[in-house]
Amino acid sequence: MTAIDALDPDAQNALKRSEADHPSSPVLSCPADAPLALQSGAAIGPWQIAYQTYGTLNAGKSNAILICHALTGDQHVANDHPVTGKPGWWTLMVGPGRPIDTDRFFVICANVLGGCMGTTGPASTNPATGRAYGLDLPVVTIADMVNAQARLVDHFGIETLFAVVGGSMGGMQVLEWAASYPERVFSAVAIAASYRHSSQNIAFHEVGRQAVMADPDWAGGRYLDQGRNPKKGLAVARMAAHITYMSDRSLHAKFGRNLQDREHLTFGFDADFQIESYLRHQGMTFVDRFDANSYLYVTRAMDYFDLTARSDGSLSRVFKGTRTRFCLISFTSDWLFPTAESRAVVHALNGAGASVSFVEIDSDRGHDSFLLDIPEQYRIVRGFLTGAARARGIDGPAPPPAGE
Repeated sequence: MTAIDALDPDAQNALKRSEADHPSSPVLSCPADAPLALQSGAAIGPWQIAYQTYGTLNAGKSNAILICHALTGDQHVANDHPVTGKPGWWTLMVGPGRPIDTDRFFVICANVLGGCMGTTGPASTNPATGRAYGLDLPVVTIADMVNAQARLVDHFGIETLFAVVGGSMGGMQVLEWAASYPERVFSAVAIAASYRHSSQNIAFHEVGRQAVMADPDWAGGRYLDQGRNPKKGLAVARMAAHITYMSDRSLHAKFGRNLQDREHLTFGFDADFQIESYLRHQGMTFVDRFDANSYLYVTRAMDYFDLTARSDGSLSRVFKGTRTRFCLISFTSDWLFPTAESRAVVHALNGAGASVSFVEIDSDRGHDSFLLDIPEQYRIVRGFLTGAARARGIDGPAPPPAGE
């Protein structure tokens, strides 16, 4: 049991509302007269974006790396999480001496628009009503998230980011940055990502959203106002999604058909198998730190993502004339964002005359490989950033530690 799980529902909701409005992170606040225009035609104002930074911005402001987080991530990429107390979600990649070396680079990571850790989202207070936005918040897209991040980059006075890096939904943001702000992205690293969401992935997200909305405690999206929490629905959504992050081989190797704390089947509906117990644990720990309505909004943003929609179906045309240096990485066992989708981006970049490198890493750990201890991934990212830094005339990452 985590610290937040020990709190009663009212206290849990109060903590979530606190992080949504007054996060344990720096915040860039934009007043009502500086609204954020959204792809839907709506606008948000006032609004805010919460972020973390690591390292030091150099005098020329040429060493900044923006890290874009995945669906269930947040800005706490390399520091302890203020709600769970757990280490940041990418400490294997980001930190002193790591491939994204905070001794040499100035690293920014922001909570996405629609999130629940301080950037304006459905759990944030709507200034017009004094209540949580809930479903009154306009639907947001990946492009909206990137436009919000661009405001943050402007705040630091950074004209061109040295690199934009991310995996999964973070990789979508990387590609959006390169498409929408090519002159502001010197290099881009997109890992386990795609240029659009597949129908299969949209289907999985819809199952998750329906699970949330079917929970009576969802209360039409007004659960925060009523002191309720749709834990069961959100937990089921997380369970279903988590299956897609792993591979059949990794599930079998880790769990097989092993029983959980028993020698015989119970012939009931308790968690007889280890995999059942594992998924239930994943579901219940997730609801401690994530807002149910944010899950609806962020999954919808992924569903709407399709770079080809802006160019009559031509992905090459999206990147025509780009001078950004690209590195794309995929994993052999990732069936959520399979290698074929990364190759489609690579072919489009080649067609646009872009500088691009691509590696498919042999891993049996599925989509989540980009978050796990995969030494080849570290070598690739470190090597790419070293070459890009040399081309830009700045210090690259430190030499790799023994064994990387």
